[in-house]
Amino acid sequence: MSESVGASPQHSGASATMRGRQVVIVGGGPAGYEAALVARQLASEVTLVERQGVGGAAVLTDVVPSKTLIATAEWRSVIESADELGVHLDGATALPVDLGEVNARVRGLAAQQSADIRARLEREGVRVFDGAGRIVTAGVVQATAADGAESELDADVILVATGASPRVLSSARPDGERILTWTQLYSLTELPERLIVVGSGVTGAEFAGAFGALGCDVVLISSRDRVLPGEDPDAAALIEEAFRRRGMRVLSRSRAAAAERRGDSVVVTLEDGREVTGSHCLMAVGGVPNSAGLGLEEAGVALTRSGHVQVDRVSRTTVPQIYAAGDVTGVLPLASVAATQGRIAMWHALGDAVAPLDTRNVPANVFTAPEIATVGISAAAAAEHGARATTVPLARNARAKMQGIHEGFIKIIARDGDGTVLGGVVVGPRASEFIHVLTLAVTTRVTVDQLASAMTIYPSLSGSMAEAARQLHAAPSQR
Repeated sequence: MSESVGASPQHSGASATMRGRQVVIVGGGPAGYEAALVARQLASEVTLVERQGVGGAAVLTDVVPSKTLIATAEWRSVIESADELGVHLDGATALPVDLGEVNARVRGLAAQQSADIRARLEREGVRVFDGAGRIVTAGVVQATAADGAESELDADVILVATGASPRVLSSARPDGERILTWTQLYSLTELPERLIVVGSGVTGAEFAGAFGALGCDVVLISSRDRVLPGEDPDAAALIEEAFRRRGMRVLSRSRAAAAERRGDSVVVTLEDGREVTGSHCLMAVGGVPNSAGLGLEEAGVALTRSGHVQVDRVSRTTVPQIYAAGDVTGVLPLASVAATQGRIAMWHALGDAVAPLDTRNVPANVFTAPEIATVGISAAAAAEHGARATTVPLARNARAKMQGIHEGFIKIIARDGDGTVLGGVVVGPRASEFIHVLTLAVTTRVTVDQLASAMTIYPSLSGSMAEAARQLHAAPSQR
């Protein structure tokens, strides 16, 4: 891996009291490998124990593979919309997708990313142990290799970064062929004739959108009033409208009770008795923390009722020498947050300067088409923060018109009076890149006047961000 997940300040060399500390990290995803790099920078001896492969689920079965698949779907969508720009495909009416070839690329890219991260760790002096880890005491981790060989690793500091796994319903158990979790999609060699997606959160919406863009007939089953219930309502409504316009069947307020295979079909039964039939079914109903069997409770580490490891804002558990980071903690299921938690854990454990995690400034992105990116407070919470919001649609932006962009908007939330930017939403192509401007504004307490005073290129999509900022300008008499 050529770069770290997210940005972090450079820390000076370790003090004499830090040198020689033994750090054992159980789990090699973003939280684990970023923590390992920090610990080595602070002159500790580091062993990382990972049973699946360096990079963990984020690299091998989750973030990297899913976004690679989505990138392919995006290209197909762009090509199909080329006619609007006057680019014709010599009369071609269909763009066939070889899912076997697509998934081979997905798996290969994930494996290469894992290899790159491993090489970086080893180059920095991290010992990588291929196997499973279990805490024996607050100072000892038992590592078990695939062949059953066991090793005891002494530790001054232990970090648990074992992530989470797809939640499985007893009435809809995946078989890896027709009923699938999101980790199993990459074994498919042909596009499903009809894919039923159960769950309309971020994972379900992303895969439903991607497979729809690849040419698959998709039915999205949502137990809520709308898709993406945790996102900005305006953004979620736009995505649902886009899904329906592109031919997706969205069943709102429809809770799945069971899924069963019937020959070469899958039948999903809803709680009201209706049945939905497809060739394949993706169960996207959340995740569960990988905290069982790690010896956590025996070592005195407190877990929540959901099985997540309890941590404070510097990643400490209820046992002083044991820290935890990433999805196993349930703080925020984002690779960027996991990486930050892991770095914070090591800075704190090894005595370096550190600021506690502040989730208020965390940017997040939903990789649908268009993307939804958010940061800071929501528009719904604006009133309680003494703030107001304004929205500028991208459809009236000159650059958007040139690129054939019809959907999306920029929303800025700013405090009344001084105009401090408190949050924002970007809906549009590459919103994940665009949101960084608003993340900087929220993090550094920039005002809308300051944001508006920075010149933008004409024509550019960023011009709409400056326009939104200008709309929130308060005249002197209103301050």
